[in-house]
Amino acid sequence: MNKNIQSFIELCNGEFGRKVAYTYVDEITQNNVLSVLQKAVSVLNCNRPIIRYLHRYYRGDQPILYRQKTVRPEINNKTVENHALEIVRFKTSQTYGEPIQYVSRKTDQAINVAVDKLNDYMRDAHKQARDIELGTWQSSVGTAYKAVLKVKGNCPVPFRLNVLSPMNTIMVYSGNDGRDMLSIQQLKDEQDQQYFQCFSDTEYFTIKNGRITDSGLNGFGGIPIAEYPNNPDRLSDVEIVITMLDQINKMQSDRMNGIEQFVQAFMLFKNCEINKDQFVEMCQLGAIQVKDSGQGVQSDVKIMSEELNQEQTQVAKDDVYRQVLVVEGMPDRQQNTGGDTGQAVYLRNGWDFAEQRAKLDEPFTIEAEKKHVAIVLNVIKQKTNDVPLSVRDFDVKITRNTTDNMLVKAQALDYLLKNKIHPLIALTTCGLFGDPEKVWTMSKPYIDTIMKTQGQLDAEAERERALELLKVQTNSTIKTGGAE
Repeated sequence: MNKNIQSFIELCNGEFGRKVAYTYVDEITQNNVLSVLQKAVSVLNCNRPIIRYLHRYYRGDQPILYRQKTVRPEINNKTVENHALEIVRFKTSQTYGEPIQYVSRKTDQAINVAVDKLNDYMRDAHKQARDIELGTWQSSVGTAYKAVLKVKGNCPVPFRLNVLSPMNTIMVYSGNDGRDMLSIQQLKDEQDQQYFQCFSDTEYFTIKNGRITDSGLNGFGGIPIAEYPNNPDRLSDVEIVITMLDQINKMQSDRMNGIEQFVQAFMLFKNCEINKDQFVEMCQLGAIQVKDSGQGVQSDVKIMSEELNQEQTQVAKDDVYRQVLVVEGMPDRQQNTGGDTGQAVYLRNGWDFAEQRAKLDEPFTIEAEKKHVAIVLNVIKQKTNDVPLSVRDFDVKITRNTTDNMLVKAQALDYLLKNKIHPLIALTTCGLFGDPEKVWTMSKPYIDTIMKTQGQLDAEAERERALELLKVQTNSTIKTGGAE
């Protein structure tokens, strides 16, 4: 078993982030798949030991557990403060703590019903559980893979979701335009013999001992495996602070050593002799009697101890931990020593910064989710054909806790509505609802009543007008680069 005895820096040799496999062929065929596979596997073999190290590190297998001491080796405390687990769980919960939802882009009632049915399928396929597993890999090692599998028989859900180990999976991209070209899984058969299962857009290949043993048309309508990179560089949330995490472990272990060495301090016998039996008797009685040796030479017995300054050590440790939180973009759960509450605490403790950092990585997850859902829709179409959707009919919505700062959001919505801002714009901008379009549709009877009372146009016409205003506002922001 590979233990994390060496440091991560010694293992990666300064190469941070996972390597990506590229190919420059225009199409994967039987004539070139072996050469593409060979190059991709070399990249996979390079990534594998680093992925294994980071995943074991997150689970608690950290170098401090294997530390050796040459001075007083009997006092060698090995304490792991597993902040890597804390980081991974926090990052995973930010994206996958609430189920990822698909929300309709259009007002067509048939599309809304189909989107709801797609969400029901995903719920029945236990998608959120698979997503949490996916997010754990994604955060801990820098990338993750999710596959769609067909289910045989008359199962209520015609597909199954499976999260693959990044240690045995890799995606090959086009070096020319960046599109997905080939997925590769390293597997074993019933005889424990290794083989590779590969999928291109149109074909599948089974390769064993350097030969294509099986191939055919890809019945998924695309590559059934989607890669979910943690960020563009595929950096793990653990590796970017791993040296500081090692220092925290070392500090805590040395503090325990300092306490133990103070308790088990050496005894100094000055100008007096004592044998083993006398020393054992002294330890049992807790006292000792010595005599001066005469001729002005004084005898003395004392404990050699120098206590570690725990207060200064704690200050240094707290500083390192705070820097970990800053680099990770995580909130500081410090106690409120002032009189501020609500939004002030939300900003001061870093929750707003954590939200903005999460938004930077969110588009990469949405992109991967779109590829994944496209395959799911193909499988459903082949089996039941009861979800008539294309990926352009809906958006992927990553919902974080909508109750965060809920009162302020509700007050903002109320303020916008009272100042004659269109309800759809108000619902969209206040951030209170994960799917403002659906809220608008469900609230339409009530909004119609209010608008008729106020002598305004009907709600549907007002909705179209609001959408046009939102488009104009978005285009203006893009052109000006977000400047006021």
